Amino acid sequence: MLSGVFSAKKKNGEIYYRSSLTFRNKHISLGSFPTEQLAHSAYVEAGKLLTGAYRHPIEALDDIRVLSFSKMIVLLNFKNNGIYIPTPIYLHQNYFSYYFSRTEEYKFDIDDLFYYSSHRILRRNGHLYVNDYGMQYSILNRYGIHAYSVAGKDYLFVNGDPTDFRYSNIQVINKYFGVERIESSSKIRFRATLHIRSNYVIGTYDSEPAAATAYNKAVDLAKKAGIRRNFPVNYITELNADEYAKIYTEIRISPRFLAFLESFTASH
Repeated sequence: MLSGVFSAKKKNGEIYYRSSLTFRNKHISLGSFPTEQLAHSAYVEAGKLLTGAYRHPIEALDDIRVLSFSKMIVLLNFKNNGIYIPTPIYLHQNYFSYYFSRTEEYKFDIDDLFYYSSHRILRRNGHLYVNDYGMQYSILNRYGIHAYSVAGKDYLFVNGDPTDFRYSNIQVINKYFGVERIESSSKIRFRATLHIRSNYVIGTYDSEPAAATAYNKAVDLAKKAGIRRNFPVNYITELNADEYAKIYTEIRISPRFLAFLESFTASH
């Protein structure tokens, strides 16, 4: 058997080959391969990475043919920074890069290192997420950005780079469901809307918590009218229970929306 290679069998009896090596007293699996030669090539490439003078992942790209890109990042980070991280993370002085592919490098603050060291970033329909306790969570959740948020409207990347997820680069504009910040030359106000067939304006309010409360009240009224939808609701951190109850009781809801609810109830 070639260096760094051992054979194994699948459940159906088919033979495949695994490759591994030991570096700084740590045994590292390099992956599974259909042939002994490919497994050995991965072993050779890994040895070259760990003994070469590569100081940045980009420098090693042309020399890697068999070893997975993710494993290349793991090995280079271990060699250059002295920390073995099983996800494709490369440490820098004040931040780290998470390499999603050869052409996609995402930047994160060091504060998030522990989380992404144990949570691999996945992608579905253009959205980045992680699996956590059997559930899928958008990586935007860590910034208080809810699932229905729209980039450029509800949040933005300050430097214009949508791959830079450092906290200083993400500005949350609208943090509550159904609430939109409205700016004019004289004042900032907040508009609450609820989507039922189309968008219904609930009202425009002087504060974001008030608009979020109005949205919640509109959801409650819609459910009471018999509209069966799984509306998300807002948890409003700025208000204690008494403050929330007072605003909820006193806040005015659009007469047009109330009339729509009445007609819906009458027709069902």
